[in-house]
Amino acid sequence: MTVDPSAQPSCAACSTVFKRKGVTACWSPDPAAAPPRPGNCPTSNHGDVVDSALAAYRPGGADERLARVAAEVEGLCYESRPDGAVHARWTRVEDTVALAHRMGWRRIGIATCIGLLDESARLAEILEAQGLEPMSVCCKVGSVDKAALGIEEAFKVRPNTFEPLCNPVAQAQILNRLGTDMNVIVGLCVGHDMLFTKHADAPTTTLVAKDRLTGHNPVAALYGTNFYYKRLAKQPVTSPRDPPETG
Repeated sequence: MTVDPSAQPSCAACSTVFKRKGVTACWSPDPAAAPPRPGNCPTSNHGDVVDSALAAYRPGGADERLARVAAEVEGLCYESRPDGAVHARWTRVEDTVALAHRMGWRRIGIATCIGLLDESARLAEILEAQGLEPMSVCCKVGSVDKAALGIEEAFKVRPNTFEPLCNPVAQAQILNRLGTDMNVIVGLCVGHDMLFTKHADAPTTTLVAKDRLTGHNPVAALYGTNFYYKRLAKQPVTSPRDPPETG
């Protein structure tokens, strides 16, 4: 599909304006004084989509309640000060609990990586203490060797050993069968999280985004691109085990 370059949004580029002025075209305490929209602003170039999306949030819309409650939780997680400043007062765990309560959701599915079972156990303990009903399913459910999918030994973490494949479709379908109201992803791999979200019936949020190198803090790589992770903007991400490129 050919896309008109002018229709390709680049909202990330507005970071320069935000750093300099503290506002952008779409966010300003005084909209009349906001900076002009850039040429590739999606508000201008995709206004029809913006308008149709709003219909989903309005009374009677398919996403009205979740959109409203999510906005309420966003507001509640900040505290205003007399000088006009605001500061955060809730962690993402607290945001998640608050959203579940305000939505009237009780049965919470936890799709956990096997490497984060301890963290998932702590999350389950918190959810129970908050009057919720957690139920967790590990990524290795079924214990099926990766060879069953034709994955070569060289691509196993520990070649030539039994290594169960991640099974996010089964995780999702088990939680679907149990009728969860909401699901929480705890450290699923990139790609496996997509499959889980694709097959899950209940609304799904991510509490832990897996990043093995940074202690599951993926934004660290973005903060470090000017020094420690400069290679990410200079070199292709490859592995000695990658198949050769074909022309």
